Amino acid sequence: MKYSVLDLAPVPEGFDAVQAMRNTTDLAQRAEALGYHRYWMAEHHNMPGIASAATSVLIGHVAAHTKTMRIGAGGIMLPNHAPLAIAEQFGTLATLYGDRIDLGLGRAPGGDQAVYMALRRAGGDNFPADVAELQRYLGDPVEGAAVRALPGEGTHVPLWILGSSLYGAQLAAHMGLPYAFASHFAPAALEEAAYIYRRDFKPSVHQDAPYFMLAANVFAADTDAEGAYLRTSMQQAFARMHTGTRGKLPRPVEDIDAEIGPALRRGVDQMLTISATGSLSKVKAELSALIAQYQPDEMILTGQIHDHTARVRSFEIAADALQAIGAKFAA
Repeated sequence: MKYSVLDLAPVPEGFDAVQAMRNTTDLAQRAEALGYHRYWMAEHHNMPGIASAATSVLIGHVAAHTKTMRIGAGGIMLPNHAPLAIAEQFGTLATLYGDRIDLGLGRAPGGDQAVYMALRRAGGDNFPADVAELQRYLGDPVEGAAVRALPGEGTHVPLWILGSSLYGAQLAAHMGLPYAFASHFAPAALEEAAYIYRRDFKPSVHQDAPYFMLAANVFAADTDAEGAYLRTSMQQAFARMHTGTRGKLPRPVEDIDAEIGPALRRGVDQMLTISATGSLSKVKAELSALIAQYQPDEMILTGQIHDHTARVRSFEIAADALQAIGAKFAA
């Protein structure tokens, strides 16, 4: 089973976006050496703790600093953009880097209503039509077409539907596209979404069978206690989002209950249900249980960890765990 990385280019407290992007470049190169299949980045806006707002620009930077790993968006929030603009951006990336570019598409705005208005996208929800329009621009050239994506047409950049609800599962199944579920922060509909996607999938020219990607958080370390300590940065970040006090990625703390309170922690931990935390043996057991339960075709791992060295180490341990799991399933 393939395993991949989702990177939001986190900006840790005490650092700036320059360092965050350097960390992304380093992590991508390490991930490629560790056997990760894809490296995806996500579009978010107006968030001090995330440096991937100009997602296609950062994808180009990472693609230029890697050689074999697939690089892409997980995802582009299509309602924010004209499909032609995205076709040109990703068509350019595919022209530069060949068949290494993926384009995952989300329906959320990647920010609040003020961001949506600032991006000049105040229209209605045309997501299915926008996806179809994007497909046309990236598909085979159409004789006499009034509008063409140049570069873009003929590149056939693979499209994915991303989602955190049943809507994305239904659309991906209807359009015959691969589907990635955002279970790393919205696990509630995971089981039903995976079932609906597989049940209703219609083969297409893009995909002859369903292909389901499961997203999971990983906070791996040399000991269980250290993994739990690293996890507290993401727990605090989610708590701050809940209370409307977004900022940079917080430093980890020894006592998370003292920092955010037990009631809020329980809500945050519910959001982080699809996670693996701790030492190699514990992470391997928890990832193995997720794979056995949901039977994904691919895992994509994320982990908002304040210290870059610890974050790299977490992905190293996770790769070891997934390679061991893969060997076990293949035996």
